[in-house]
Formats: sequence, structure tokens, C-alpha cells
Amino acid sequence: MGRSRGGLTTKIHALVDAEGRPVALTLTAGQTHDSVMAEPMLADLKPGAILLADKAYDTNALRALADRRKAWANIPAKRTRKETFAFSSWVYRQRNLVERFFNKLKNMRGIATRYDKDPLNFLAAIKLIAARIWIRAL
Repeated sequence: MGRSRGGLTTKIHALVDAEGRPVALTLTAGQTHDSVMAEPMLADLKPGAILLADKAYDTNALRALADRRKAWANIPAKRTRKETFAFSSWVYRQRNLVERFFNKLKNMRGIATRYDKDPLNFLAAIKLIAARIWIRAL
């Protein structure tokens, strides 16, 4: 758990498949930048995959990782970027699957209010809900 002006915070990092089912889940302290956990979570990125992420993940390292894995990084460029990249706003709309996953997590009261103070117990509860989402999808 990380400390901020608002108190103790935690970030949930999720990787979902094309159906919106969770594939990888991790926790970090609230002050950790989003792109820090992107590379470890994308270790199993398959060739030909499409990586959808928001502007926070627009880093050279993440784009290079996608190129090495023969995947397409459909990430909107930050305003401060000088170079341009191929970007499809139509494909980018599918990123809402991640947002839907987080909405399903927040429907569970224990996750939304963060009753568990131990990060391992909190992550275990998130993974139980992820298993439930997988079972319902089958």
C-alpha cells in the first residue's frame, strides 16, 4: 500500500483478453506509475496480438516491447510526443473491456471499499472475483 495525500492507496493492474476476462492481475502502491507494471504483465504477449492501452502507457519501452513481440501497440500518443504512430480509434474503442472488468470488480463491496488491509488478502479477493468472471463467461 502506498501513501498519498488522501491516505493509503493501492492500484490494481489488470490485463484482459478480447472477451474482457482477466488474464493477469497485480497490485502496486498508489503512487507507482501505471507503465511500471506493463512490461512484466506483457511477458507472454503473443505475436500478432493487439495491445490496447491508454495514454499513460505511451512509452518508448512499451512500444519497443510490442515490436519485439511482433504485436501492434494501438496506444494514443501523448501530447508531448514529436513522432507519430499508427493508431486506430475504431480498434481503441475495444479498450472499454478493461473498464468493464473494473466495473465488475467494483460491484463487489469488499473490493470497492477495500476492507482488506493486507495486500495479499486483497489480491486474493480480486483473484476470486476474477475466477468468478471466468466461470460466468464459459
